[in-house]
Amino acid sequence: MKIKFGLLPRIAVAIVLGIAIGSIAPEWMVRLFTTFTTVFGSFLNFIVPLIILGFIAPGIAQLGKGSGKLLGLATTFAYLSTIIAGTLAFFAATTILPNFMGGKSLGEIENPEEALATSFIALDLPPVFGVMSALILAFLLGIGMAATESKTMITFFEEFQAIIEKTISRVIIPLLPFHIFGIFANMAYGGAVAKILSLFAIVFVMIIILHWTMLAIQYTAAGSLNKKNPLYLLKTMMPAYFTALGTQSSAATIPVTLRQARKTGANERVTDFTVPLFATIHLSGSTITLVSCAIGVLLLTGGTPAFGSFFPFILMLGVTMIAAPGVPGGAVMAAIGLLETMLGFDQTMVALMIALYLAQDSFGTATNVTGDGALAMIVDRFTREEKVFETSSDKVLKSTNI
Repeated sequence: MKIKFGLLPRIAVAIVLGIAIGSIAPEWMVRLFTTFTTVFGSFLNFIVPLIILGFIAPGIAQLGKGSGKLLGLATTFAYLSTIIAGTLAFFAATTILPNFMGGKSLGEIENPEEALATSFIALDLPPVFGVMSALILAFLLGIGMAATESKTMITFFEEFQAIIEKTISRVIIPLLPFHIFGIFANMAYGGAVAKILSLFAIVFVMIIILHWTMLAIQYTAAGSLNKKNPLYLLKTMMPAYFTALGTQSSAATIPVTLRQARKTGANERVTDFTVPLFATIHLSGSTITLVSCAIGVLLLTGGTPAFGSFFPFILMLGVTMIAAPGVPGGAVMAAIGLLETMLGFDQTMVALMIALYLAQDSFGTATNVTGDGALAMIVDRFTREEKVFETSSDKVLKSTNI
């Protein structure tokens, strides 16, 4: 019997081995590990704009095929939920984390320039175009494909998306543990391990609490609008939550999410339309995780998180993660470009973000899909009197002016 060793266990082993080996390894060995992380980090910088273009463009094109009014409402509520989640995470993290970190950073422990080992080589692998260029191009092409219904372009980008997805699942994800191993080996060599591990524990607990706070907000709103008990609604969606914990995939959980969303009493045709859509565009749990981890890493490296810089980052996250790859850690892969361009993250900070995020990935996904049920009910409430769906008999009556 073949035992499947998932990504999260591999990441955990990479961290433990990195700390253990980095604490005792000679400088030349740590520099060897660092060389791999440098090369891999350069490849990540190269592939990120392609990830954005490959997933956002066809994602927008596919959104344009839906029922107009319902699509608009669903997209608006999903985006608002994501923004609220990110804002909640910012204020919670900036209030809680500095108190636990005692005002210290890695830069105050030791000078990173002197403490950390350097790569044997410096590989310059510039991307084909920048992150913002990729976003604008993705929007232009996605909206254009939706408007013109260009089958040739849509087919091309769907196949391009498949190529990028294969690159992520067959190259990036398998090599991530080695990348994180090298980062932690270097951190252990520089003497910064204790601070990093304490941050992991604090951020982990805080994020779980924020996830459940966001679910409480979503189901309180859904329950109030539909005059139903929020606790009953949340209990109804729990099978979807626990399924997502195991699958780490919103798409794989759609059948369970759809079944449970119907049990909340929402219109079946509304849930049939919105649940698969929300699995792609609603990422409130992932946003909480990304924002919280970004603030933790920023504090750890001596930075000061400011709402003026984080709010635009949150706004862009809600768009960038559309149609994120259907692999563990897809959201953080799509967000790497924003972390670098909007928050100034370097390769080490990005690697810490990936490690922190992947440790929380299943809980973020579970929060995403559970929240989908609440949003489906909210959309149903706002479309109930709009007659968004017409039966065939209604259309016949209208056409005959009866």
